[in-house]
Amino acid sequence: MMSRKNIQSMILWRAVALGLACGMAGCAVTREGRIEARGVGESLVPDSRWEVPVNVTFRVPADYIAKRSRLMITPQLLVDDSLLTEYEPIVLDATIYAKKRYRLEKLEGYQDPYKEQARLVEERDKAIEIPYQTTVTLPAGTLEAELRAVVSADGCGECSGIDTIPVASISDPLSRLKPEPRWVEPKFVVREKVRDGEGKAHLQFHINQFDMDSELGDNRTEMVKMREALEPVLTDTLATLNTLAITGIASADGPVKLNTDLARRRAEGAKAWLVAEMDIPAVVERKISVDSRPEGWEPVLEAMRAANDPDADAVAEVLTRYADQPEDTQERYIRRLACWSNIKDNYLQGDRVVEYRYSYTIRSFTSDAEILSLYETRPDAFNEEELLRVSALVADDGKRMEVYRTTLRFFPRSAVAANNLALMLWERGDEAEAERLLEPVVDTLPEARYNLGMMKAGRREINEAARLLEPFDDENARLVKGLAGGKE
Repeated sequence: MMSRKNIQSMILWRAVALGLACGMAGCAVTREGRIEARGVGESLVPDSRWEVPVNVTFRVPADYIAKRSRLMITPQLLVDDSLLTEYEPIVLDATIYAKKRYRLEKLEGYQDPYKEQARLVEERDKAIEIPYQTTVTLPAGTLEAELRAVVSADGCGECSGIDTIPVASISDPLSRLKPEPRWVEPKFVVREKVRDGEGKAHLQFHINQFDMDSELGDNRTEMVKMREALEPVLTDTLATLNTLAITGIASADGPVKLNTDLARRRAEGAKAWLVAEMDIPAVVERKISVDSRPEGWEPVLEAMRAANDPDADAVAEVLTRYADQPEDTQERYIRRLACWSNIKDNYLQGDRVVEYRYSYTIRSFTSDAEILSLYETRPDAFNEEELLRVSALVADDGKRMEVYRTTLRFFPRSAVAANNLALMLWERGDEAEAERLLEPVVDTLPEARYNLGMMKAGRREINEAARLLEPFDDENARLVKGLAGGKE
């Protein structure tokens, strides 16, 4: 870093190096007024890259420039009273100075380092305004800095610094932030845990038969899938079955009443197989109901359209024309279509669908000891409140983070788990993961919105931080909003 004395010495040396001072005597004038720096705020704030855009207009008063001199305005950045960086200068040449410089170039081969940027001032008796733009880059973590401009003159017989103009101070008001992450203490409320589910089995039956035959088609695979789906509901010691409805879906072709009755018997066959296969007790069996309904021709039409079958329009026309008629009427006219053989061979399902829908209640856990014990083996049986209760009971931070992750695995929209896990990650330096967790819940949880706002403020993303902190009115929020509005 350079001291103030060294800065002035450097200015004088640079003026001497031009080689123009000697022999240009007799240009002294009495300067009135000072050069002013206008249009820049009193205090500038660095952004997330520790950069500060500077837009300033220097106003040079009338008669300030001597007629035989060059005036240089050199912006400088000082940190802790030491020169950090010097920026491109403004160079103003009076008419006589410009002529003598030109003569030296032609006669002595003088190379003027500022020739390209020098501006000729022909009317010294008028004030001049010069816009100036640059970008100041600070060392990360700089709390205070000063931007100033040093004015020097060359050509008056002695090279000298004339004035020092304060331009702006650069400060980091964000250093006054007092981050107070907002943790959410979950409130434990015992709540009934009712869960629902559904599935389909695509089964084949012998013509006009309803008994389940595991050796027919893919029945064995479909029956295993059905059992695997319902076994946790029917055998879980923590679950109580509320309802299980098995519905046979009647084929579209054939008499509706005949097919619907047959579909019901097939649903009853599926129930009988399930009861025997899983040894379901009578008290649970009574909660299993059977029913049937006609499939209709819409699935056939959808399959034809999916295959881009040109005959799909003919089927659609029949279904529209006879929409208010019994389905037997629709079938009668579909059978009369020239494409009936194509429909029968390619779009009538060979299997029959058996649907099952169920509802069950998982036992609620009320004591802390029970909650901690069952969490180790059955986290899937917990609701969100119970999982958050576990997070409040464990003492180890690593374990608590694991509980929050488990909560989000079962309840991805848990704002409390997302917020609290994000705070723990933020504390450990993983801001990217913390931000990913907070963003989806800022509109549902005020604490999450505040925390994300503070996180962005810490990264100097002022405008986005101010938007997030708009609803809040504590000292931190006011500081950030003031910076975004230019009030700091």
